[in-house]
Amino acid sequence: MSLRGGFASGGGTVIEVTNLVRRYGPHLAVDHASFKIEKGEIVGFLGPNGAGKSTTMNILTGYLSSNEGTVKIDDQDILEYPTEIKRKIGYLPENPPLYLDMTVKEFLSFAGEIKGILPREKKEKMNQIMETVGIQDVSKRLIKNLSKGYRQRVGLAQAMIGDPQVLILDEPTAGLDPKQILEIRDLIIELGKDHTVILSSHILPEVSAVCRRILIINNGRIVADDTPENLAKRILGGSHIHLRVDAAEPAVSKALKEVPFLEKLEFRESQEAGTVEAIAEASGDADIRRGLSKALSDAEIPILMMRSLDLSLEEIFLNLTTKEDGEEK
Repeated sequence: MSLRGGFASGGGTVIEVTNLVRRYGPHLAVDHASFKIEKGEIVGFLGPNGAGKSTTMNILTGYLSSNEGTVKIDDQDILEYPTEIKRKIGYLPENPPLYLDMTVKEFLSFAGEIKGILPREKKEKMNQIMETVGIQDVSKRLIKNLSKGYRQRVGLAQAMIGDPQVLILDEPTAGLDPKQILEIRDLIIELGKDHTVILSSHILPEVSAVCRRILIINNGRIVADDTPENLAKRILGGSHIHLRVDAAEPAVSKALKEVPFLEKLEFRESQEAGTVEAIAEASGDADIRRGLSKALSDAEIPILMMRSLDLSLEEIFLNLTTKEDGEEK
């Protein structure tokens, strides 16, 4: 099952992946994956363990090569221009490779040298980045003496050295406490104003809060590419309204039978004694709320609750990946 949308931000394509294949012996880790990411997007990249997510990100950063397909960053092929491409990408792996016996300043200076930043520019750029990620107050401390939250910030700072166009963040809030997670989340949103960001995380509410677009990979294939809202609509098969009313099922069925575009009415156990709950499914994307409200009002049936039935990102993720696994079997 593949759910693709025509989502684009209109900022111009920065990342273009076409028919990407990566094999490990007989195992196909990435299976002809294709997608585009536009300038200024913050895209959530999700997948179960072993789905090909980390392999794909390692290919995007130039750490791994592909067996087939192409990766273009800013219209340059990563195989033809590897050095130029690596300057355009900042990468924060799940466990940032920090030199623990260096101070924060020493480590960022070292990272700047690797990225080829001119000495006369390096100090100013380092100060700007440290201020952005909030580590100026620990700049002279040894990294081994920093908390997990500050180490993540240092890792993010090294990813930003060289002012890359693209930031690839793999589990940026892993191991952080709730306050630190909120701080890093706000920082990613701020970075998205000037960078194209790919965010991979197992904390799905975090992805929902930050990303307008979701890519889901499973068994090496891209099985979804759209906004969470559009993916939910497609999985549900149309507009669904959750109702709770003060009446018996036969009275509700009778009142709603003539509502235009009402395709299906399904009753379920109510959470409130003496009431009835139902899911009203519309044909296509029709908005049936006014029709439902008028029909129930005409029948003098009190409406205690009416809301759109949405899927959380967790439900979307499980729906797509478990269906895909079932089809594989």
